[in-house]
Amino acid sequence: MSEPAPEAEFRILLVEDEPVIRELVRSLLSEETVSVDCASDGLECLKLVKSRAFRLILLDVVLPGLDGISVCRLIKSDPATSAVPLYMLTAKAKPSDVAAAMKAGANGYIHKPFRGADLMALVARLKSAAQ
Repeated sequence: MSEPAPEAEFRILLVEDEPVIRELVRSLLSEETVSVDCASDGLECLKLVKSRAFRLILLDVVLPGLDGISVCRLIKSDPATSAVPLYMLTAKAKPSDVAAAMKAGANGYIHKPFRGADLMALVARLKSAAQ
């Protein structure tokens, strides 16, 4: 049996500057049989988004250099990437933070600390919808 083409795999981009959280989320998502690419800042995220097709972007708000809200706005304003589901995954939990993310185009907002089961359910739902 041959492997599916790279375009057919469910690829997630995780943008997180904290190595411990990055590895925790990557490990958790590996149970969902998805591919997880990681970026540690906004500029790296934008480069990866232009080089690969992602089915989901998980984006922290607080990042070195370009912040997550600005990155979200840029991704959602580009016709080539605007349809990719983008969820903020962040400790910024004030209503104004959520409102800013949604105004920038985020599809959802996941507060840290988050429940692993909730994140896995989101991925499973999006993965199922993509098939």
